[in-house]
Amino acid sequence: MIIKPSEIKTSQFHAYLLGAIAPRPICFASTIDAEGNPNLSPFSFFNIFGSKPPIAIFSPARRVRDNTIKHTLENIYDTKEVVINVVNYAMVQQMSLSSCEFPKGISEFEKAGFTPIASTLVKPFRVKESPAQLECKVLEVKETGVEGGAGNLIICEIVMMHINDDVLNDLQQIDPHKIDLVARMGGDYYCRASGSAVFEVAKPNMQLGMGFDALPAKIKNSHVLTGNHLGQLANCTTIPQRDEAFVVSNHTDMESQAIQYLDHHDVESAWQVLLRML
Repeated sequence: MIIKPSEIKTSQFHAYLLGAIAPRPICFASTIDAEGNPNLSPFSFFNIFGSKPPIAIFSPARRVRDNTIKHTLENIYDTKEVVINVVNYAMVQQMSLSSCEFPKGISEFEKAGFTPIASTLVKPFRVKESPAQLECKVLEVKETGVEGGAGNLIICEIVMMHINDDVLNDLQQIDPHKIDLVARMGGDYYCRASGSAVFEVAKPNMQLGMGFDALPAKIKNSHVLTGNHLGQLANCTTIPQRDEAFVVSNHTDMESQAIQYLDHHDVESAWQVLLRML
């Protein structure tokens, strides 16, 4: 399928984009209007874009169906402050409820059953149920267009961060299984980022990995080893020396044995098995 955005309905292309660019983290944005009325709304056009200064950007897009803007954006223009609350699995249904388009002045905190708590440096409330909350000052709103579907990039500086101690590990780092975040997919789908869905990929060496082109042809052209397997092998700086003391338990299917090691992140043992094929 090949799609040219100008040749299909915006709503159709929007759906393809949301299905293809996923999972997306969720910005659960708390704002207040000029009269001090609270508003709470989720946005999945969101990410972090720096740490010194710490910058987050999210985008309440113009509604595709009628080209109107959301209360969050109106409030941002009025007050220039926002609290970004992260969303975990325990609150995802409540978060979804808050996305209903209640009339202006109606509190989504009350409608969705969330607990508002005072922020330290900004006026909008934090969501007590959120495991991490970012108090932000709005630096700029960048309008990307004037038609339905156009984004409004809200560029924020994070001035205070709150983290629930329950999601920290012994090293005082955020444990992905404890924070149990969710992310937005296309349609009605979400992704839960914990349990077996979370996996580790070793960062490239400080020294350069040797790359695919340095792999022996018999390994590189394997019909069994996948691109992920070869990527692990090619991330080593050099092909290791054969260790004659290493015991290969299965001489008839060494590639499968190597895969078992690679799937358990034991690249060194995998190499020792594969070296016996050469």
